[in-house]
Amino acid sequence: MMSLTVSALLFTGCERGDHPGNIGKPAPQFTVSDGVQSADLGKLRGKVVVLNLWATWCAPCVEELPSLLAMQKELPNVAVVAISLDQDDATYRDFLARHHVDLVTIRDESARINTLYGTAQIPETYVIDRDGILRRKFVSAQNWTSPEIVDYLRRL
Repeated sequence: MMSLTVSALLFTGCERGDHPGNIGKPAPQFTVSDGVQSADLGKLRGKVVVLNLWATWCAPCVEELPSLLAMQKELPNVAVVAISLDQDDATYRDFLARHHVDLVTIRDESARINTLYGTAQIPETYVIDRDGILRRKFVSAQNWTSPEIVDYLRRL
């Protein structure tokens, strides 16, 4: 029973800092580029999007990264877009190379996307459905390959 409760808490996340009025509404649209990678949320319509806000200096962010990478491989129809708050481009690029990060990740040193989504802490991850509707917000590191999360993403 205790493990079910813990699993439920991990899956739902803590909603501190959430804007509950945004859940069920169109996700804030954005286009962002860091000169190497870019993303336009509008062009991802028709796909489930996992929008992860993170940084290389954030230990929980780094902890959840392998499961994001694995989930992207397991669910190729889900678009993972990772937006980094890193300030130093060289440190950021070195981290991506050392950790073999092969998903779309864009450095947004202005934190414009974090502000747009009302992000209170990182990592925070938003799930956007195929119609561009914001369906879920996860606060803190998640296991993106857990059966509960994978099943949830498949059902969207």
